[in-house]
Amino acid sequence: MYDIRQIEVKIQELRAQLHEIAKEKSLADPEVVKVSQELDKILVQYENFFKIKIKE
Repeated sequence: MYDIRQIEVKIQELRAQLHEIAKEKSLADPEVVKVSQELDKILVQYENFFKIKIKE
């Protein structure tokens, strides 16, 4: 699992990548969907990180 800073950097990278791809392709394009799903997964990790911290 990533540490929180790595997660934040990855979120920024994926958002930028998604924005660039989506400017050129349909939102339903498989490449856009793939990056969006990757971003969703890392956002869940980010959320879970804070859920764990709150429980501690």
